[in-house]
Amino acid sequence: MKKAIVSVINDLSTDQRVHKVCTTLEKLGYDVTLVGRKQKSSLPLVERTYKTKRMFLLFEKGPLFYAEFQFRLYTYLLFHKADVLVSNDLDTLWPNYKISKLKSAHLVYDTHELFCEVPELQNNPKKKNIWKNIERKIFPNLKYVFTVNDSIAKIYSEEYKVDIKVVRNIPLLSNQIKIENVSKEQLGIPTNKKIIVLQGAGINIDRGGEEAVEAMQHVENAVLLIIGSGDVMDVLRKMVEKFKLHDKVKFIGKVPFQKLVQYTRHADLGLTLDKDTNINYKYSLPNKLFDYIHAGVPVLSSSLIEIKKIIDEYAIGDCITSHDPKHIAEKINVILLDENKLQLWKKNTKIASEKLNWELEERALINVYSKFL
Repeated sequence: MKKAIVSVINDLSTDQRVHKVCTTLEKLGYDVTLVGRKQKSSLPLVERTYKTKRMFLLFEKGPLFYAEFQFRLYTYLLFHKADVLVSNDLDTLWPNYKISKLKSAHLVYDTHELFCEVPELQNNPKKKNIWKNIERKIFPNLKYVFTVNDSIAKIYSEEYKVDIKVVRNIPLLSNQIKIENVSKEQLGIPTNKKIIVLQGAGINIDRGGEEAVEAMQHVENAVLLIIGSGDVMDVLRKMVEKFKLHDKVKFIGKVPFQKLVQYTRHADLGLTLDKDTNINYKYSLPNKLFDYIHAGVPVLSSSLIEIKKIIDEYAIGDCITSHDPKHIAEKINVILLDENKLQLWKKNTKIASEKLNWELEERALINVYSKFL
């Protein structure tokens, strides 16, 4: 069997895109190993059909973490045979690129965002320049590149004159059938109120979490479930204390994907409120949008280009025009009171899921990876 090593800098537990890529490779006949890292807070891994390797590092953040990760990944790839190396995002690209040259292995790069435009790098020009220099040296030499939407593909293609293929991070249509339905009572969700959900592994600054919490002061007969993790979670908890919103906002924390779906299915409305504060967010297409669609949940979103395009095309929700918490609350109240519109949007999510699913999306991957067999 041809061997493929897929590498990513996260702890593997919640990265559904990388998991789906691994299962596609396995379906094609590859012997797949997924490599990431293990943190002190990492959830146990759900059993996979392919091999996994989580490296425990001495450092969990900062320059020493990145330096240690690059060295450890390079060493791992050096001593393990692979016919195909799959690098996810810029923070895994240098070791994969070097080893692909050394061993004459095929290299595929999957960039999930405009890495050098993330907010964490905007306030640190020195760090941004380091990553940008790595990108400039390697990207023009890449032959096989995937990314998550048309806007990001266009930007990278124009900058580096490389052909970029788009594979959106969309759930498997068959996944919904496999996941057991669990009642609201079993999940501890109120049964007498509307459920709003904000989920994600990156509930960070400028993702609209603060405004969503503040908006709940003015939302009636509903509970906001915040499911996941991120940089602003402590801020959100303090806001709940400040505004006395304990009955209106519930923190679920980070849960495995199967458990996440069980919560999301009970939602009446899903929020995705990223702000247009940087290029990366401006052109983002969050995973949670597709998670909501596949769970049959209408969407309230900020008016970002890629998200609005899908909401408008399939008529599955509405967009806010500002991040003023009172405006968000007004939108939520109007939507939740209009049962007919909610049911129409919910019906349209089913139509959307039949056209937006991994079974169709993975065809672009299959076309490329089949060449190496």
